[in-house]
Amino acid sequence: MVEKNRDSGITGRQARPKIAALGEVLWDMFPAGKQPGGAPANFAHHARGLGAEAALVSRVGRDALGQELLLHLADHGMPLRFVRMDDRYPTGSVDVALDEAGQPRFTIHKDVAWDHIAWDQSLARLAHQADAVCFGSLGLRSPVSRTTIERFLAATRESCVRILDINLRQDFYTVDILDRALNKASILKLNEEELEKLGELFSLGGPVTHRLERLLGQYELVLIALTRGERGSLLMTPQDSVEHRGFPVEVADTVGAGDAFTAALVWGWLKDWTLNEINIFANRLAADVCAHRGAWAPSLLASGKPQRDSGAPG
Repeated sequence: MVEKNRDSGITGRQARPKIAALGEVLWDMFPAGKQPGGAPANFAHHARGLGAEAALVSRVGRDALGQELLLHLADHGMPLRFVRMDDRYPTGSVDVALDEAGQPRFTIHKDVAWDHIAWDQSLARLAHQADAVCFGSLGLRSPVSRTTIERFLAATRESCVRILDINLRQDFYTVDILDRALNKASILKLNEEELEKLGELFSLGGPVTHRLERLLGQYELVLIALTRGERGSLLMTPQDSVEHRGFPVEVADTVGAGDAFTAALVWGWLKDWTLNEINIFANRLAADVCAHRGAWAPSLLASGKPQRDSGAPG
């Protein structure tokens, strides 16, 4: 487990921190057409937009959807070295329905290529180099990918920041899987609905802050980020907590906003920003994604450098 002290060496202060994203890459099938998605892919896209050296570890089928997805990733500058093709399983997809407020409802298809991410020595090398690793509970749903992700996390340096993005979809999780994931994480990101479900699964009662404090202590986390949709977010460490009300925006849809938030969160954490600076910046980027269709909205930071008027240090 990483140290809780921010000065203990858990941050990557180089100009381009190395970040790995593990898990699903897929097509979100909207009523108006398909868009590339998958929380790790969305996260890696925005992390690269911010200036990180980000790598996606995933798998697509050797089919038309897989070929198209690889072309899309390449067109957006995503390295393809760790996105492998699978001869047996199809490219992943999700049926997305939007309500009147732009909130998505997902139907995620099972037993697809990203459920079968295989371990190899190139992943061991990537794990050892990583300053941060982002993984989600959805990527842990199958034994093959879960084993690979757990081996990857075990191969990271002690100083590596390990971010767990809770994503409680359908029946793709168990108490044991979540407990093991939380024990391997140093940062936890979740939304209010996911906190409620965790509360039921782990018998966490009381006010929100009390439940977060229990998670911090029980799993020795250094940071929890609780997103609240249009009401912003709460960041909490063992020493401090800050809230942000969010930024008003005309919502096109909210798909991928949480992943953009996570990318900005990790970027600020690795750069030693204050919690308040991180919270402002992450809410800015999430609001920008909400103003566009699909998860791969244009980054606020086309230059890859934070601007002072975005609420973060330049």
